[in-house]
Amino acid sequence: MAPEDDPHAEAIRRLNERAASLGARTQRPTASHAGEQAVGQAYKIIAELIGGVLVGLAAGFFVVWAFKVPMAVGLIGGVLAGFALALWMANRTAQRLMAMAKQEGEPPSVPFDDEE
Repeated sequence: MAPEDDPHAEAIRRLNERAASLGARTQRPTASHAGEQAVGQAYKIIAELIGGVLVGLAAGFFVVWAFKVPMAVGLIGGVLAGFALALWMANRTAQRLMAMAKQEGEPPSVPFDDEE
């Protein structure tokens, strides 16, 4: 006599197939968040630029207050020093972000229209 198929096993197999097909239909596609990350990185660099100038301006006020130098000398010197610091920090951040991007892999290059 041939062994009969277990009706419970068959029901479980069909249920698993339905669950797998339902999961495939309802699963959201995974979207790349590269755009959001790029905007966040750009805001970080802009914040470093503005912050460096403001810190330099505050340092200029401190120099004017502490050493009694003329207001123009302290403020201009502070703003220039802050701008130099901001450029250095932004460059360092950009280099670090470029290194991270190269480590993750190069995006495919897209030819321009005029190269045809």
